[in-house]
Amino acid sequence: MEKELTKILYLEDDMSIAEIGQMALVDVAGMTVRHCTTAKDAIEQYDLFQPELLLFDYMLPDMDGLSTFKLLQEKHGDGVAPVIFMTGKSQPQDREHYMAEGALSVIIKPFDTFTLGEKLTALWRQRKHRSRYTDQRKAS
Repeated sequence: MEKELTKILYLEDDMSIAEIGQMALVDVAGMTVRHCTTAKDAIEQYDLFQPELLLFDYMLPDMDGLSTFKLLQEKHGDGVAPVIFMTGKSQPQDREHYMAEGALSVIIKPFDTFTLGEKLTALWRQRKHRSRYTDQRKAS
């Protein structure tokens, strides 16, 4: 049986959204969440917290979520936790861009508080299947 998703590093600068997200993940889904409000803090907390999944807001005041993820990739290589971006941008080309840059998925804000944890868990479980598929396509 596969290990359950329990530890999420959550990067969100809007405190009202962060509170709802934490409620969804901690109170509803029973996960352990380390919340950060800046990219710098998320990068510092990554090694201390050792998350299984990154849930990053895309638009941040100091550095966008994608740049933060890329810095973590540079530091940790293929061992970096997968990332799911949260954004208010719902255009298909935005989603395609995030996915092309290595995102596991994109969640559009506003999100459903009662199903967020389940959604993240389902996406996290699919990551191994997705990486095998991507590796097979690269080999072709």
